[in-house]
Amino acid sequence: MEGPLSGIRVVELGTLIAAPFAARLFAEFGADVIKVEQPGIGDPLRKWRKLHQGTSLWWYLQSRNKKSIAIDLKSSDGRALARRLAARADVVIENFKPGTLEKLGLGWDVLSALNPDLTMVRISGYGQTGPYRDRSGFGAIGEAMGGLRFTTGEPESPPARVGISIGDSLASLHGVIGALMSLLRVKTGQGKGQIVDVSLYESVFNLMESLVPEYDLMGHIRTRTGGALPGISPSNTYPSSDGRHVVIAGNSDAIFKRLMRVIERPDLGEDPTLGNNDGRVRRNAVLDAAISVWTSQRTIDEILSRLDAADVPAARIYSVADIVKDPHYAARDMILPTELPGGVTVKMPGIAPKLSDTPGGVRWPGPTLGQHTDEVLQSLGLDETDIVQLRRSGAVQ
Repeated sequence: MEGPLSGIRVVELGTLIAAPFAARLFAEFGADVIKVEQPGIGDPLRKWRKLHQGTSLWWYLQSRNKKSIAIDLKSSDGRALARRLAARADVVIENFKPGTLEKLGLGWDVLSALNPDLTMVRISGYGQTGPYRDRSGFGAIGEAMGGLRFTTGEPESPPARVGISIGDSLASLHGVIGALMSLLRVKTGQGKGQIVDVSLYESVFNLMESLVPEYDLMGHIRTRTGGALPGISPSNTYPSSDGRHVVIAGNSDAIFKRLMRVIERPDLGEDPTLGNNDGRVRRNAVLDAAISVWTSQRTIDEILSRLDAADVPAARIYSVADIVKDPHYAARDMILPTELPGGVTVKMPGIAPKLSDTPGGVRWPGPTLGQHTDEVLQSLGLDETDIVQLRRSGAVQ
């Protein structure tokens, strides 16, 4: 597979979610990704959530297309190997607490001196600077500090969380974007490598729309509104007669009129005070009530059929069971069969985004611990005697 990032070498020094997900995206689009793991233990993600024959299914997804090398970074020989890897890399991705790599002799000053073209993605809870830099931080903390938790859930309930580690994944995406911008600068001869400083809370905060100016200018504090989209009307989650829920987004002026015709409320659709979003927001409760009356008398399939025919955006709320049997997911190769060790085939998410000429792909699932140690060390110029000695000393596995 020749992806758009073929020829790019990435060294992943991270664990669990944020750095590994960023590295996974590089690997899916052709980069040579070398994941450094602790001998005997490996990435803790190997034991997270549902296990198949002792290994996490999440691991097989998160680490697909990566090469695993087990290096003891607490040993001098192990640290020397890590420096040799960085010297030949285009990108190093890490998500340790700030200062950890510096204590190991693997900080930016050391690695950039060895490789001036190196891009170093540093993902942490609060960033590499500022009064909170030394605090421990996970994605959940970033979601709380970034404003997402305060706006998630029902109005009468405590703040809720999204059901996935969204804070970590948002940081991963920001890390990849920053790394690609830095690589473009290096590869076009515009400058040397640089640090991409990504914090979990800032990655969440970056998606919080007009939260800050609304507060600063108007004193408005956006809070929890359940399934509704505050300030945009009508856009909410509505019940069906068969116990399902449908999301309807009728919030453009033309779509709103079509929606009102479908639900047989032309009086609302032709009301000039509801012709624009600001007018609809003031009477949002009336609109939601009218839509709910209509949906609650019909099955989910009838609702979707009627709204689709009228070109009104709507969707059932998918469970994973809905996802894996949906024909559109299948048509766009978003459900891919993957063979695990032992010959078991399991469905995995496909590749996004879709590139027309150089699409990404899956070459292999997450590797066993240290599966590629010999291969990677040989690529650094070490011979069999060197590798045997490193194993005897415990520097590698």
